[in-house]
Amino acid sequence: MGGLCGKEDRGKEVPATYKPPVPVKAVPLGQAAKQGGGHKQPPNIAKAALTHAGSVLKRDVGNLRDHYVLGRELGRGQFGVTKLATHKLTGKQYACKSISKVTKLKTQEDRSDVRREMDIMYHLQGHVNIVEMVDAFEDIEDVHLVMELCTGGELFDRIIERQHYSEKQAAATFRTIMSVVAESHALGVMHRDLKPENFLLKDKSEDSLVKATDWGLSAFVSPGKRFSDVVGSAYYIAPEVLKKNYGHEADVWSAGVILYILLSGVPPFWHETEQGIFAAISKGEFDLTNKPWPKISTQAKDLIQRLLTKDPEKRSTAAQALKHPWLRVGGEAPDTVLDDTVLTRMRKFSGMNRLKKMALHVIAKNMAEHEITGLKELFKSFDTDNSGTITLQELREGLHSMGSPLSAQEVEEVMQAADIDGDGNISYEEFIAATLHRNKAQVDENLWSAFCAFDTDNSGFITPDELSAALVKYKMDVKNIDEILRDVDTDGDGRICYEEFVQLMQGIDRADGGGGLVIGDIVLQA
Repeated sequence: MGGLCGKEDRGKEVPATYKPPVPVKAVPLGQAAKQGGGHKQPPNIAKAALTHAGSVLKRDVGNLRDHYVLGRELGRGQFGVTKLATHKLTGKQYACKSISKVTKLKTQEDRSDVRREMDIMYHLQGHVNIVEMVDAFEDIEDVHLVMELCTGGELFDRIIERQHYSEKQAAATFRTIMSVVAESHALGVMHRDLKPENFLLKDKSEDSLVKATDWGLSAFVSPGKRFSDVVGSAYYIAPEVLKKNYGHEADVWSAGVILYILLSGVPPFWHETEQGIFAAISKGEFDLTNKPWPKISTQAKDLIQRLLTKDPEKRSTAAQALKHPWLRVGGEAPDTVLDDTVLTRMRKFSGMNRLKKMALHVIAKNMAEHEITGLKELFKSFDTDNSGTITLQELREGLHSMGSPLSAQEVEEVMQAADIDGDGNISYEEFIAATLHRNKAQVDENLWSAFCAFDTDNSGFITPDELSAALVKYKMDVKNIDEILRDVDTDGDGRICYEEFVQLMQGIDRADGGGGLVIGDIVLQA
C-alpha cells in the first residue's frame, strides 16, 4: 500500500505535512474559527481560589497552586493552554488545561460549555482509552482542568512517523477508537470532534495505550434528540451536521474518515478550501479504486462504506462496527467488543451481595452533582414520561433504541436487578446505584459515608440488628441476614467491621467469577 502522505490519484497534491484545520466551534459555514492562545497572566495578580457563588464551576474549589506546581507548556489549543502539573505531595505528573475567563469564557454559554466538558469527563471515568479527569480548580482569571498526562504525543504524529499502517495495525488502532465511540454513545455522550489529533498515546512505547481527549465540543445525547450547531473539524464533519440536523451517528462518520486516513494517508473528502471540503462531504462520494485501494482488502473497504454511509439511519453504529469481520482478531470477535454499557453494569449489579447493593444506593444518593451529571442525563433519556421512575416498558424501549438485542425475559431480568426495593420500577437513585462506575464507589470518603449510614450507633461495626433495619428500609428480604454475614464477616465475629466492608466493596462479586465476558471492570454474563 502507499505511504501516508503523497499524491492523491485524483490529480490533487496533498501536502506532505497534511494536518486538518483547528476545530470549527458554532460558527456559520465558511467561517473557520481562529486558533486561540491562552490568556497571558499579568504577573502581579494573585491567584486566589474562588469560594463564592457565581463562579464558573458553581461549586467551592481550592487553589490549584496549593496542590500543584505548573511547569512547561505542553500544548496550546483553541480554548486553552495545557501545562505540566506536578502534585506537591506525591510528585505525580498530570496535564493541566487552563482556560482564561477573560478571553475564552465571556458568555454564560461559554461557561456552561466548560462545566459540560468537566461533567462529561467525570461521567466517562474508568475507560482505559479515555483520558482521565483528575480535578478542577478555579481562580480569579482561569478555570483549570487537571487530567491524566499522556507523554506519547498525538496518534496522528505516530502515523506520520511510520509513514503507513498495515491493515493489522490499522485494525488494532481503529478497534480502540471505535470502543471509545461505542461506550460513550452507550453512556449518552457524543464527542462531536473525532479526529486523529484528539487521540493521544499514553507513552512512547510501541504498544502504548491510545487515549481519547478533548471533550470540549461533546454533548449529552438521548434517543431522538437532534442538534443544529455546526461544530467539529472540516475534514471530519458528517453531512447531516452541515444540514444542522444530527445526532450521535455523526461520530461514526468522523470515525470512518479516520479509518480512511489510516489506510490511505489522505482524507476521503479533499479540497483546497473549506467550502470545497463541505461540498465534497455533502456529495458523499469518495474513492476506493485508485492507489492504494486495489491492495487493500475487500473487508476493510466494506467497513469504510458502512461508516461513510450518507444516510445516518442506514449507517453502521459503533457497536455494529466493532463486530465487523475486519475488526475481529484472528477472524473472531475481539475481547473488546462492547455490548451496551448500561446493560452490562446493570447485569453486574444483579450478582452483588445485598449489602453492596444497599451501599451503592447510599453512595449514589450522596454523590456530588458534578460526578453524576452524565448518569442523570442518561436516566432522563429512559424516563420518557418524566415520572421520576423507569418502567419496564421504558427500559425495554430505551435499551432497544441503544441497539441492545435483548429478549423480553432478559429485559425483565435487568429490571429485577436494578429494582432494589422491588416496587416494579427503577427510581433515579436505583438507576444511579446500578450504573455507577466502580471507581467512584471505591473512593475512601464515599465508602466511609456509606459504612456510617449502616453503623447507626457509631460502634465501628454493622451489627445484625443494624443490617436487619437496613434491609427493612430498602424493602429487601430480612431472611438474607445470615447469607450477607457469611459473605462479608470474614473473621466470624457476627458483625461487619469497616475493613470487611471495604473488602466487600472493592472485591470481586459473584458475577465476576461466573465465566462472563469482562469489559474493563464490567462483566457481561455469558
